[in-house]
Amino acid sequence: MWVKSWAKRWAWRWLPVVVLIAAWVGATGLARAGDLPIEREPINYLAAPLDDPIARLQLKLDKGERTLSFDPEHGYLSSVLKELGISTTSQMLVFSKTSFQHMRISPKAPRAVYFRDDAYVAWVRGGDFLEISAVDPKQGGVYYLLTQEEDSEPTFERQTHNCLACHLTSKTQDVPGHLVRSLYADPGGMPIFSGGSYVTDQKSPMEHRWGGWYVTGTHGKQLHMGNILYRDRANPRRTDLKAGANVTKLNDRFDTSAYLTGHSDIVALMVLEHQTQMNNLITRAGYEARLAGQSDDGKPSERVDEAIDGLLQYLLFSEETPLTAPVVGTSGYAKYFAALGPRDHQGRSLRDFDLKTRLFRYPCSYEIYSQAFDALPAAALDSLYHRLFEVLTGKDQSSAFAHLTPKDRKAILEILRQTKTNLPDEWAAKAP
Repeated sequence: MWVKSWAKRWAWRWLPVVVLIAAWVGATGLARAGDLPIEREPINYLAAPLDDPIARLQLKLDKGERTLSFDPEHGYLSSVLKELGISTTSQMLVFSKTSFQHMRISPKAPRAVYFRDDAYVAWVRGGDFLEISAVDPKQGGVYYLLTQEEDSEPTFERQTHNCLACHLTSKTQDVPGHLVRSLYADPGGMPIFSGGSYVTDQKSPMEHRWGGWYVTGTHGKQLHMGNILYRDRANPRRTDLKAGANVTKLNDRFDTSAYLTGHSDIVALMVLEHQTQMNNLITRAGYEARLAGQSDDGKPSERVDEAIDGLLQYLLFSEETPLTAPVVGTSGYAKYFAALGPRDHQGRSLRDFDLKTRLFRYPCSYEIYSQAFDALPAAALDSLYHRLFEVLTGKDQSSAFAHLTPKDRKAILEILRQTKTNLPDEWAAKAP
């Protein structure tokens, strides 16, 4: 059996991986989530049928409706990206050794990551596998490997516990999810655990972002941790971040010709940071609602209310770290992403960027259009829509939404009314 032969063939590699994960856990305080029984009903994470982008693609491969092409340099990478509709402009490059294929990753050979709204693909130069994860509308993050050897019947092999060691923690909202980490990487790409690390999202200060990543783009005097090899292992935080700022080309750092593009676009990185935690919060709200059921009066439980509140605040970019200078990418990702729409009658979209003082012009996440959002249990979704409507119509003036101006609220409300399907009847009424 293929899985057994793989396990035997690669068993020797897992010892350093286990050591790496153990050191990571000890350094960052990560712990396996314990408050959600995901392996039992009604979640049944390990056995429930899946409807994520990779599961759907595998079904088409099995039926002979689609095929994957292989090339000697990148294996199945280009074909998988094409089948998933993932643009190469989304390429981001990470050189820290934080993948199980870490022995092939270094500042001279970074790992390439590509993504769309609900799928992520990672390629390692000379690697044995494509590392792939996707968002199932109900189950959250699901993880796969695709062997980088030509095969007449390529198969995405689902991974569970080995991936959940890092992808099911408090850093992923205690659900199987995704995250972007920023850390201090030495000249070989090894994390300097004594320096600590950061989970990066829209709330993160710029100076805590992208350690261990390459970053291409301009951003004025704002500094970040990217593009830097931390040589002072005893005091990595004392490193001058200016050396990694406003980098637009990487060909002087490694051989970029081996990659699909030479970019690690700053705008793509910012979208990734927002999206990963957005995915996780939607999953968390869904899990809580499915586990709690409904109280006697038909209202969501307190835990569901808390999950919905956290989701709503993140959806509307509460506590987003403001930009202090314009941000400009290098790969064309911003143009590609914005063109995906949908748009209202005035041509406005939740995918329109600001990139001067904040990420998006209209601060409401495009993930509101996702299958996962629509798949939230009915009572939880109704509650979320009601609360969102109160914020956008100005009835809710709580401090969590003070960053939204009346103009912001009006624009978002109008965009959603014209572009979002299945809105509750309440939304059809004229706003006060």
